[in-house]
Amino acid sequence: MSRYSSAEVLERVLQAPLVPVFFHADAAYAQRVVQACYEGGVRVFEFTNRGTNALEVFTELQRYVQEHLPEMVLGIGTIYTAAQAEEFISAGAAFVVQPIMTAEVGEACRLQDVAWVPGAMTLTEVYNAQRLGAGLVKIFPGNVLGPDFIKSLRGPMPTVKLMVTGGVEPTEASLTEWFGAGVNVVGIGSQLFKGADDVAVIAPRIAPLMQFLTSRAS
Repeated sequence: MSRYSSAEVLERVLQAPLVPVFFHADAAYAQRVVQACYEGGVRVFEFTNRGTNALEVFTELQRYVQEHLPEMVLGIGTIYTAAQAEEFISAGAAFVVQPIMTAEVGEACRLQDVAWVPGAMTLTEVYNAQRLGAGLVKIFPGNVLGPDFIKSLRGPMPTVKLMVTGGVEPTEASLTEWFGAGVNVVGIGSQLFKGADDVAVIAPRIAPLMQFLTSRAS
């Protein structure tokens, strides 16, 4: 079980609004990547359920985080069913992210007081996600919808907390565009780790982005 309530996780995500989105089948390599992200200032990390051994790797990763990275909040992404959500929550997932929205996953998270981040692509889906209890809604795919969609959404929905994934570049210009459009959190996957065969390049790549976001918020 997570050591954080859903409200605590949401608060932490909003305070550290760059979330790496990552999967690797090798647990030792995944640990090195999470460690490097932590050294770069990341405090919220989404591991994705995209391999046959994802639960096994996540379980080892969660153990590593608890022992070595005390401020890291580790969650799971690419969840479709309540059964999957329950497995990863039992393994310690602090939040559950979906590329879609299914009420059964929302209910599984609610029963365990775990933060639920469903995926949405339309205003109707965003509204329904809120109605079902989501404190943060993932806009996906961001590269298809674009920052202008966020600006338009903010007219009728000025207060909903939004995380965009897909199409976010690890640059100050891209972050400025997305946050300026009105998102609260960004998830960055392959773009963040491109060419990072040597994990030593990850922390120096992330640190200035985290510093930029911190200075922008102050």
